[in-house]
Amino acid sequence: MLSVLILTKNEEADLPGCLASIPWCNDIHVIDSGSVDRSVEIAETHGACVQVNPFQSFAQQRNWALDHCALKHDWILFLDADERSTDSFHAAVIAAIRSAPLSTSGFYCCWKTILGNRWLKRSDNFPKWQFRMLRRGSAAFADSGHGQKEGDVKGEIGYIYEPYLHYAFSRGWDYWMQKHRKYAKQDAMVILEKRLSMQLLFSRHGSKRNAAIKRLVRLSPGWPRIRFMYSYLLRGGFLEGREALAYCRKMMWYERQIRIEFDLMRRATQ
Repeated sequence: MLSVLILTKNEEADLPGCLASIPWCNDIHVIDSGSVDRSVEIAETHGACVQVNPFQSFAQQRNWALDHCALKHDWILFLDADERSTDSFHAAVIAAIRSAPLSTSGFYCCWKTILGNRWLKRSDNFPKWQFRMLRRGSAAFADSGHGQKEGDVKGEIGYIYEPYLHYAFSRGWDYWMQKHRKYAKQDAMVILEKRLSMQLLFSRHGSKRNAAIKRLVRLSPGWPRIRFMYSYLLRGGFLEGREALAYCRKMMWYERQIRIEFDLMRRATQ
């Protein structure tokens, strides 16, 4: 009923947990982009079909997988190595597939951000939405900053409200910050190159609306500090302990990095 695609590069620490969380899937595909650790070996040991393709962007890699993997099923779920399915998420996915009319091209999914043993529900502004499950041949992906969004959709997009788990900090803060320095440049480029769409600001789809809002507020004076106060104070992140404080501080740092990169890019074009 469902194929799972996982993108990897040097994911030997996280991949076993991801694979162990989907024992119900009989069609797992791992698309590796040149790992020098045991990622490919781990995937093959778990019975996954492995292909290697150089990484250009998340959207490009996901679209390449859709075009080149010999998928057994019409529905495809994308997971990252640091993400985990749960029994409740699996049940929600199956229910969504069984009830989806032919006009449904795919589904937005949401996640629980986990730091240590703490779900950062308030401080990570849950729920946030990403296009992660699609009907084969009905949609593709498009780049959006450091991530991706839906592209070339031929029908409607629904929502799966039961979240999966995201262990974004499993390798520690140094690794997280290293990745996000690169992500900040990509997110700054989107702000520089794309105009703000007033139509998307009022879209009924949370995924599209949130992306437009994010672009608007990132240019606002003092946004990094405002982002901290909104998530930690107004959303009640302070109720989630020291993990939330650490996370909100790091997100404030990240928003500052985006603004720094944006200002550098803008001056370079003048």
